[in-house]
Amino acid sequence: MATVFLSTLTPKFYVALTGTSSLISGLILIFEWWYFRKYGTSFIEQVSLNHLSPWIGGGENPAADNTTASSNNNNNQQSVPECKVWRNPLNLFRGSEYQRLTWSTKKEPLTYYDMNLSAQDHQTFFTCEADAGKPEYEIMQTAWRERNPEVRIKSARSALDLNPECASAYILLAEEECTSIIEVEKKLKIALKHAETNYRRSQVTQHQSSAMEALHRRDTNVFIYIKRRLAMCARKLGKMKEAIKMFRDLTKEVPPIMNVLNLHENLLEALLEVGAYADAQAVLAKYDDIALPKSATICYTAALLKARTVADKFSPDIASKRGLTAAEMAAVEAIHRAVEFNPHVPKYLLEMKPLILPPEHILKRGDSEAIAYAFFHLPHWKRVDGVLNLLHCTWEGTFRIIPYPLEKGHLFYPYPTCTECADRELLPSFHEVSVYPKKELPFFIVFTAGLCSFTALLALLTHQYPEPMGALAKTLLSWWYVPIQYVLEKLEAVLPSNLLHHLSRI
Repeated sequence: MATVFLSTLTPKFYVALTGTSSLISGLILIFEWWYFRKYGTSFIEQVSLNHLSPWIGGGENPAADNTTASSNNNNNQQSVPECKVWRNPLNLFRGSEYQRLTWSTKKEPLTYYDMNLSAQDHQTFFTCEADAGKPEYEIMQTAWRERNPEVRIKSARSALDLNPECASAYILLAEEECTSIIEVEKKLKIALKHAETNYRRSQVTQHQSSAMEALHRRDTNVFIYIKRRLAMCARKLGKMKEAIKMFRDLTKEVPPIMNVLNLHENLLEALLEVGAYADAQAVLAKYDDIALPKSATICYTAALLKARTVADKFSPDIASKRGLTAAEMAAVEAIHRAVEFNPHVPKYLLEMKPLILPPEHILKRGDSEAIAYAFFHLPHWKRVDGVLNLLHCTWEGTFRIIPYPLEKGHLFYPYPTCTECADRELLPSFHEVSVYPKKELPFFIVFTAGLCSFTALLALLTHQYPEPMGALAKTLLSWWYVPIQYVLEKLEAVLPSNLLHHLSRI
């Protein structure tokens, strides 16, 4: 029967079969590649692990499950600090800076996820339970959550109509309505006047009740936030002495909001701008402590200050012959330390990747932090002769020190695996997210690519040489049928002839 069936197949059938197989495998390949580019994993592998493995594996030991769950929870708890999203200390103004890109290129520099995080921050900083019953503050509570910027601005104006001393409404207008830094500064100075009045008023009554204490905490947050943004305006307008003084004064404050703002990074950037390297080193000595959280600004500023002393005389040819001096070795180790903390920064500093406007939130050790750092600090590296050359010659040596695969780090914790997904949410779609370490192509993408190529080649050969390919296909199918036929004959010899009849009766 099989011989008769194979003899009736024509070359057209083989062409159709191989062509259809090639088309189907090509569609699977395209979908797998798109899914891998978007989510960083294989769709087939994910479905197999999440849905098919439990069915195939069946029940497992509950104790093992509990142990695995507890170890996973511990791993998650350890990885949470590494993947926490932080507010960008140097974030731009929406109306006077981010909107310029939108007007000129019709591209949105901020993602909805990033703006939603900012709205949550503003609600946390600028609202409290004592606002209940105050219509202007209730309007502002909903204004921060609005997605449409025009609605937010309109709500802020409505709040000012009800209460001309509503400082948070002035903040929203300065951030989103003003189209120049000068206008922002004027608006924030008005807000500062009212914020200081509210702060002093609530300072007197803060101990009367928990609601009054929350009100004073909110007024403190508003007051410090406005002073910080005014200092950033002074920095952008070139009033460096005024900006540095304001940042220094703010770093002496101790409210909880200071832990979120990371004002020492603003101060470091301003000191580097005026070339006050000794002052920058003093600030760095205070915050580059093993007990304090690190950032790209701290690590790369330390590398810049050490490289500055040797970069102008550094030559890779001479260094390879005589070896590195103690100062050069310290600079190279500082660069390796910075690259291990955030491996994405060097490509932006060396202008190997294009820069975009930094997001309002960053992920430490991620591509978003690298963009935020390079956007503001690239001029400081260019200003010092030779440091970019030293960075270019030494930064890739870091990856020979770090163990691979990344079971453990060298100077820091192992590089977190969650950075790619978080950065894709924080950064706009037109930016190509930098990924570390580079992921190998999943097996199923390679398999489907090979299958598609092989079946396409078979279809082409069958179309060009129908008779030889038809004979070859019949021969291969005959060889494939031989072991099956042998097994069937053995089964017929062993099993009784009426077995199927007995089984049907049962």
